[in-house]
Amino acid sequence: MKIRRVEVHDVAIPLVRPYTVAYETLSAVRNVIVAIHTDGPVGFGVASPSPYVTGESHADALDALGAAALLVGRDALALHANAAAVDQGLPAGRPTARAALDMALWDLFGKAIGRPIHALLGRAVGPLPTSVTIGIGDVAHTLDEARMFVGQGFTRLKVKLGHDLDVDLERLAKLIEAVPAGVRLRVDANQGYSAAELRRFAAATASMGLECIEQPLPADAVDAMRDMPAGVIDRCMADESLHGAGDALRLLRPTAAFGAFNIKLMKCGGPSAARAIVAVAEAAGLPLMWGCMDESCVGIAAALARAYATPRTALIDLDGSFDLARDPLQGGFVAQPGGVLVPSDAPGLGVALRD
Repeated sequence: MKIRRVEVHDVAIPLVRPYTVAYETLSAVRNVIVAIHTDGPVGFGVASPSPYVTGESHADALDALGAAALLVGRDALALHANAAAVDQGLPAGRPTARAALDMALWDLFGKAIGRPIHALLGRAVGPLPTSVTIGIGDVAHTLDEARMFVGQGFTRLKVKLGHDLDVDLERLAKLIEAVPAGVRLRVDANQGYSAAELRRFAAATASMGLECIEQPLPADAVDAMRDMPAGVIDRCMADESLHGAGDALRLLRPTAAFGAFNIKLMKCGGPSAARAIVAVAEAAGLPLMWGCMDESCVGIAAALARAYATPRTALIDLDGSFDLARDPLQGGFVAQPGGVLVPSDAPGLGVALRD
């Protein structure tokens, strides 16, 4: 079964509602949908670049995907050889373009043999509840968003922080008072704190039972993270500081700068590249969270399959497709009560074009 052509579609997608993080306010995103065609099945993937997170602009991703023709004529069943060809053939520093092609190759492979990718990879953990994101805002906005998500059945809330430490602490205190006992909280400062602010935040929230403190300091402030008390390091999770396996090693040597890693396919280059970060985390005994951007359901399905196949997976934060007012694709997974995500049993990543 030969690959006949690769299509690249640039899609502007409004969000269900705008939200604010430490560095920007978003009301819409652009996804690049990749379709790898054979004479039979079609494999889909998505790129969702962000200079702040992936180090890649939308124009960068589109330009890099101009090299996708390198796959034409190749055997669709030669999954790992095709993934290696993408890795070698695309320009450096273009992880979302790589991720789009890589997940499309996985989707195509599963469809070609008639098996779901999650079944091929196996199940080591899960199913798990995903968190859903509350953007930066005042206390009233935070509580309104929380009530909405809890009313929809979600049990894990991730609160964006990083604009004003005093406001952040007030928001969390009020939120803990308001949510039911079974709801757990995570926080993400998106590089918004200084070292002094992190120390104060960690002390003030020590008894709040937060599941993690995601990327509190700037991505390059690794030495400042290492200078934190061990109890603070253990609570913090690397996100923007972690792209590939080389970063994972750097964050652990000579001592650990974080107590956990957040793997995003858009940062590392897809499910194939994620294996190397997993290997480092497994060797170091670090727990993992699998995250996402605002991206089509195919990206969520790819991350979910890899997450559930990984014994070190402790958390998932795979709510990105819920933010999209209209996803060009459909399927991939089902959200069950409590926000638990279950992969589709359809072949490949279980996605298809929306009518």
